[in-house]
Amino acid sequence: MQVGVPKEIKNLEQRVGLTPTSVRELVAHGHAVVVETDAGVGIGATDEVYEAAGASIAPDAATVFDKAEMIVKVKEPQAIERAMLRPDHLLFTYLHLAPDADQTHDLIKSGATCVAYETVTDRNGGLPLLAPMSKVAGRMAIQAAAHALEAPQGGAGLLIGGVPGVAPARVVVIGGGVVGENSIEMAIGMGADVTVLDRNVDVLDELSARFGSALKTVYSTAAALEELVVAADVVIGAVLVKGARAPKLVTADMVRRMRNGSVLVDVAIDQGGAFETSHATTHAEPTYVVDGVVHYCVANMPGGVPKTSTYALNNSTLPFVLALADKGAGAALAADDHLRNGLNVAKGQITEMAVAEAFDLPYVDAADLLDQI
Repeated sequence: MQVGVPKEIKNLEQRVGLTPTSVRELVAHGHAVVVETDAGVGIGATDEVYEAAGASIAPDAATVFDKAEMIVKVKEPQAIERAMLRPDHLLFTYLHLAPDADQTHDLIKSGATCVAYETVTDRNGGLPLLAPMSKVAGRMAIQAAAHALEAPQGGAGLLIGGVPGVAPARVVVIGGGVVGENSIEMAIGMGADVTVLDRNVDVLDELSARFGSALKTVYSTAAALEELVVAADVVIGAVLVKGARAPKLVTADMVRRMRNGSVLVDVAIDQGGAFETSHATTHAEPTYVVDGVVHYCVANMPGGVPKTSTYALNNSTLPFVLALADKGAGAALAADDHLRNGLNVAKGQITEMAVAEAFDLPYVDAADLLDQI
């Protein structure tokens, strides 16, 4: 198969779809890989390194899209990239379609087969291709919050871990999944006063067993959420509903009642955000202030640490990339229910229920399209 890797063009996005190591694996399996020039600069991989791994170098994205059968990316295709998609293309990347009507309609129009990292599942019900970036984003969320709490950034002027004789910041994490757990680990490590809210008692039990008395665990009710958010110095939005928009758990009224200089970090912004006052920001301008509360809502947080993120992501995506290339899209999707759960759009049809519901569009079971892919 001809596999293409364009350079990411989202604001300050320096990750890349395939590392040189992954390219070498694909070439060893008999596939051809074309990489856009300078696609790997952000991870320290020059064109020469990719060529040594067996890739050919293309001068621009148009050449990559023209030559490739499968396009492997990191972030959702931007409008200029979506215009280059063809019905015979297989796109494998993060999509996050539920809050993105323009992208959804463009992918339908393209006729391409679009598999989203974030809805591929595993036998335990997890999301193995979302998890690596969730770990990175969860850890970065506390770094971002600590910086935003500084007075020059508009924050309250608090050191997140305090010092002896001065109380640490109160950090509230909404959601105890992968993002939440990694945020908790970092916040406790920095000495913060940390509370997590979740509606799954088993999750709370697991977190309590891991972190002990350093973590307060609270079953998430409307009353508990409101009380803790309003009193917090930092709130981390770490909620996830597979394939769907994130629920708006923190209302504008709660934000108005928070203290000036408090910080909200919305890790769920890729899925529309968990706070009513959230809108997506970029690494170039990561924060804004609403009612005296600093909001950090960068939609591609792990792109800020591209080397760590790219290698962590490729560790998880490579087996699926190889399966798709070795077997072809139709056969690979038919052979693996978990990979098939990643199929969001194919042949102009929506195959992810949450996306269909988000835009009131017809839903088609992925299994019914396999013989056409």
